[in-house]
Amino acid sequence: MLVFGLTGPSGSGKGEVAQHFASFDIPVLDADRIYHQLLLPPSPCLSELVRHFGDRILNPDGSLNRRALANIVFSDAKELDELNRIAHSYVMGTIRRKLEHYRNDGISAVLLDAPQLFEAGADKDCNIIISVLSDRENRVRRILARDGISRKEAELRIDAQKSDAFFRANSDYIIENNGAPEELRPKVKKILCETGVLQS
Repeated sequence: MLVFGLTGPSGSGKGEVAQHFASFDIPVLDADRIYHQLLLPPSPCLSELVRHFGDRILNPDGSLNRRALANIVFSDAKELDELNRIAHSYVMGTIRRKLEHYRNDGISAVLLDAPQLFEAGADKDCNIIISVLSDRENRVRRILARDGISRKEAELRIDAQKSDAFFRANSDYIIENNGAPEELRPKVKKILCETGVLQS
C-alpha cells in the first residue's frame, strides 16, 4: 500500500488538496479530525493535557478551549513541544491502526493529511511526502477566515512552525497554492500519475 503524507504550514490550503485526492477515490486520514475526536470527553488525551496545562484550557462544560490552549503553546516553544508530545502519542496510535486496517483490506493508496507530519514522526509511515506551500499573506488570510482569530494570533501561529525551506528540503513533491482553487486538481492528478496510482 502506498501511503502519501500530506503536510505543510497552517493556512497553506492542505484541506483543499486533500479533497482532490479524495475525488480520485483515495481514502484520506485527517490527523486533525482524529485529534479532535480523541479530545471529546471523557478522553484520556484531554485528561493528560489538563494534567500538564491545568484547568485553564477547559471550557465550563469540560471540553477543550482550543483558543486558550493555542494562546499558551504558540507563545512558548517548550509548551508547544509538550502539547505535541502528548497529542502525537494518541493520534499516531489511532492512525497506525487505521493504516493497518486499510492494508488488510487491500487498499492500494491512502493519503495521510497531517500538519504535524514530521513532528509526530509520521513521515516514517509514508512512502511519498507532499508539502503544500503558500505565500505568507495568503496563509494569514486563510487562517483569519477559518479560525476567527486576530492577525497577531495568526502570525504567532505561522512563526511557530517550520519554514518553507524545511518543507522543500524534506518533501518528494511541493504543491504551490497561490492561485485559483481549480489549479490544484491537475497538480494532484500529475502526482498520482507519476507515482503509478493513476494511468496517465
